[in-house]
Amino acid sequence: MMIEDFLSYLRYERNRSELTVRNYEKSLRDFEAYFKNRESHLSWESVDSDLIRDWMESMMDKGDMASTVNNSLSAVRSFFRFALARGLVEKDPAYAVKGPKKRKPLPQYVRESEMDRLIDLPEVWGDSMKDVRARTIIILFYETGIRLAELVALDDQDVDFGMHQLKVTGKRNKQRIIPFGAELEETLRRYMKQRDEQIVKQEQALLLNDKGQRVTRYQVASVVKRYLSLVTTMKKRSPHVLRHSFATAMLNNGAGLESVRKLLGHESVATTEIYTHTTFEQLKRVYENAHPRA
Repeated sequence: MMIEDFLSYLRYERNRSELTVRNYEKSLRDFEAYFKNRESHLSWESVDSDLIRDWMESMMDKGDMASTVNNSLSAVRSFFRFALARGLVEKDPAYAVKGPKKRKPLPQYVRESEMDRLIDLPEVWGDSMKDVRARTIIILFYETGIRLAELVALDDQDVDFGMHQLKVTGKRNKQRIIPFGAELEETLRRYMKQRDEQIVKQEQALLLNDKGQRVTRYQVASVVKRYLSLVTTMKKRSPHVLRHSFATAMLNNGAGLESVRKLLGHESVATTEIYTHTTFEQLKRVYENAHPRA
């Protein structure tokens, strides 16, 4: 009877949609069935916080996502607020119960073998200005891990060939230095030489379009999407995927977390730690494929 009263309250006093009412009813019926199956004498009046937590844990054990569990908990919370206000129960056991944290999706990245294939295959890259510029963009992202906005903002003066380093201006105008190796040096020198021979510069930007103007974020993102589609079927094929690929490759090859944090320009190492989850997921897959009893 208590559930019916609550559903009527949702419909006629709160004007909730019928879909919302049905979803709330399903969650409440599921919870009621759960505690009745545990002990038939239990009632809504005898429910405590531990029982709600046990129910949530049982849902997680069945494979329900955190969002599903939280939606069910929200229904139970609303029900007990209603029941307490109407004097139908003496306490609200759901008040102090916290739902599970939603897992942040792991960063998507392109595997090292796929990036090697993209960068090294001669048939992918021609000698035109368009191809040379595109390859430079891909290698810049993958070998430095810089953000899209940071790459677009690079000027010629930010490239120090003598010290093999880039001066990058990141969020809130904070600057950092990123080292680079021989491959990126060769790529940049080739691009800059061809650019200066074929394009009339209108500004001091490193990456220019055919009109001599600084490339736009949209133009760069389009280049990345086009070329990543040659080696991966991932739906997301953005510059940020290359940033993730850089960080994952660094960690997989022995770089320390603090070093990667500095290269990426993260304020806190906690932000960088998400990449350790990515590498651990890769380690788990290797284990499951290799261990005879996994």
